[in-house]
Amino acid sequence: MFDNLSERLQEIIHKTSSNSTLTEENMSDALREIRRALLASDVSLNVVKSFISKVKEKAEGEDVLRSVKPGQMLVKIVSDELGNLLGEKNSPLKLDTNPSIIMMLGLQGSGKTTSSAKLALRLKNEGKKPLLVAMDVYRPAAIGQLKTLAEDTKMDFFILEGSKDVAEIAKKALEYAKSNNNNVLIFDTAGRLQIDADMMSELLIIDKLFPINEKLLVVDSMTGQEAVDIAKNFDEQLNITGTILTKLDGDTRGGCALSIVYSTGKPIKLIGTGEKISPLEDFHPDRMAGRILGMGDIVSLVEKAQEAYDEKQAKEFEESLLKNKFSFNDFLRFQKQMKMFGSLDNLLSLLPIPGLSKDDRQKVSHEGEKQFKKIEVMISSMTPDERANPDILNASRKKRIALGAGVSMSEFNAFIMQFDTMAKMMKGFKDIKNTFKGPKAKQKAKLMAKMKNNGGFPF
Repeated sequence: MFDNLSERLQEIIHKTSSNSTLTEENMSDALREIRRALLASDVSLNVVKSFISKVKEKAEGEDVLRSVKPGQMLVKIVSDELGNLLGEKNSPLKLDTNPSIIMMLGLQGSGKTTSSAKLALRLKNEGKKPLLVAMDVYRPAAIGQLKTLAEDTKMDFFILEGSKDVAEIAKKALEYAKSNNNNVLIFDTAGRLQIDADMMSELLIIDKLFPINEKLLVVDSMTGQEAVDIAKNFDEQLNITGTILTKLDGDTRGGCALSIVYSTGKPIKLIGTGEKISPLEDFHPDRMAGRILGMGDIVSLVEKAQEAYDEKQAKEFEESLLKNKFSFNDFLRFQKQMKMFGSLDNLLSLLPIPGLSKDDRQKVSHEGEKQFKKIEVMISSMTPDERANPDILNASRKKRIALGAGVSMSEFNAFIMQFDTMAKMMKGFKDIKNTFKGPKAKQKAKLMAKMKNNGGFPF
């Protein structure tokens, strides 16, 4: 998402940064290009006008024009305004009652049912006990889909067979939740191909009869400007509390996200990517603004690292290093740990790599994924003894492994060189640990504290 807008804005910022000073003329040029970039990315005209006006007001300030690095000042201003446009700050779900009720809203095809399951999985990971409630009484396929998703994710599921009375279904689901100790109910309500009176009347009945904590509108980010009208309509009639944007990995424009927040005044609370059932993620406006401008998203990267961290595996890995036995098994384990961050493409999008275009990023990602698969095949072609003891690889063993993996000897030797380099790096970590023993424990503590404050780097 935002790929086109990101590339255009980064080009404009880079061009402006090359100027030694920021004048009214080159500022006007930059703003004109930013306006075009926003419109081309499907941002509504009203939003564009408001955004440009605010950026211009701040950028024409005396402090900016006299700045030593005007290009950097422009980056900050645009970044701040993008963050404001996207909602200023993260808006967590307000689930302060027991049980709490979340009503999922949206048209057919927006990803509402899938998002309900993804939301349930997220809440389960947070220690809650959610209950998925099938309330799309007109589309049996939706009920079947939700039931399948609930079974696949081992989630509690409620259906009232034969009933088309949404109020009765909600009441029975609430009774079931209390007896089953479910502390969050997720109502997967009926969707339509378009908003109509019958659908709205049903949703209004649920809203009036039950204490709803969150009314979340699920929006397909690929819908474009039509999504803004849908969001405004739902908000006017139901006063939604926020939105969930789906398919963020599919739309290269993303302008509807900027327009929805501005038009409704309601925050984007959660985002979803892909068809795979993985937990919904928090939406952070400031982080997204940084990603759009090519500044990466290190905070999200660290959070993903924390989620992927396996204490048991880390302990085993450390023990291998202390024994000075970095094996192919360790290499494979390290590679699998990297995969837990998600795709290489997603990982690269979180890193601050100026000038890296979408096409370049995808090429690097594609080649990297291919290399990862080759390495797995090569290691899988080794015997258990060879994987555990790299030193026993001689010419005949290497030839056999390369043949079994379907790679050339030059490719296999290149991998061995890569492995040897990593093994030497790991030995270096072991030497650092051994250096700070006994009387040098205080020195070690100081170094570790410094590394913690510097994101893991000892300088």
